[in-house]
Amino acid sequence: MKVGIPKEIKDNENRVGMTPAGVSELKKHGHEVVVQHTAGEGSGFPDEAYEAVGARILPTIEDVYREAEMIIKVKEPIEPEYPLVRPGQLLFTYFHFASDLPLAKAMIKSGAICLAYETVQLPDRSLPLLAPMSEVAGRMAVMNGAYYLQKTKGGNGKLISGVPGVKPCKVLVLGGGTVGEAAARMAAGMGADVVITDISIPRLRQLGIELPANVKPLYSTEHAIREELPDTDIVIGSVLIPGAKTPHLITRDMLKLMKRGSVMVDVAIDQGGCFETSHPTTHTDPVYEVDGIVHYAVANIPGAVPRTSTMALTHATLRYALALADKGWKKACEDDSALQKGLNIVEGKVVYEPVLEAWKGEL
Repeated sequence: MKVGIPKEIKDNENRVGMTPAGVSELKKHGHEVVVQHTAGEGSGFPDEAYEAVGARILPTIEDVYREAEMIIKVKEPIEPEYPLVRPGQLLFTYFHFASDLPLAKAMIKSGAICLAYETVQLPDRSLPLLAPMSEVAGRMAVMNGAYYLQKTKGGNGKLISGVPGVKPCKVLVLGGGTVGEAAARMAAGMGADVVITDISIPRLRQLGIELPANVKPLYSTEHAIREELPDTDIVIGSVLIPGAKTPHLITRDMLKLMKRGSVMVDVAIDQGGCFETSHPTTHTDPVYEVDGIVHYAVANIPGAVPRTSTMALTHATLRYALALADKGWKKACEDDSALQKGLNIVEGKVVYEPVLEAWKGEL
């Protein structure tokens, strides 16, 4: 199979779909790999590194899409890429269709096969291709939240760890999945007082055993969240329903319960966000204020640390990429139920129920 790796063109997205090490494995399996010129530079992988393992460098993104049977990316295609996607082409990347109607319509029109990293799901319900970026995003959510607490950045002027004689900040983490656990660990390690919520008692029990003593698991209800907000400095939104639109756990009226200069970080913004007042932002313009509360809602948080992120992502996706290239998408999905769940749109038809549910009557 001919595999193409284009350069990401989303704002400040420096990750790349595959490392040279991953390309080397594809070559060992007898596949041809084309990489767009400078696609890996932002992650520290120059063209020469790809050429050294047998990839062919192409000058433009149009060339890559034109030649490749399978496109391996990091982020969903954005509008300039829509016309480049062709019928029968396999796209293997993050899509988040439930929060992006124009993208869903464009991919339906394209006739391509869209296999979404974020909905590949193992029998134990874990999400192996979402997990590595979730771990990065969870850690970075706390770092960014702490940064924007600075008075010079619009925050309330508190240091997350406190100092001897001064209390640390309080961090509220909504959702006890991979993002939430990573955020809670990072916040606890920085010395904050942490509350993490979830609706699964077994998961809360597990978090209570595994996380540091300064993390308190709490069963998630609207009432419980409202009680926590008045003395919370940073809220991390990390709720995920695989492939579906995220529910709003904090509504606009709840902002009045919070201290001015508190920071809300919506890691779930790719799936629509778990704060009613959230809208996607970029690394170039990452924050905005609503009712005195700082909102950080960058849709590609791990793109700020592309070297780490690209390596972690390739480690997770490679086995699936090899299966798709070796067998073709139909046989690979027949043989692997986890990969089957990654199919969202196939040759003009939405085949993933949560996406249909998100856009009832609009697709």
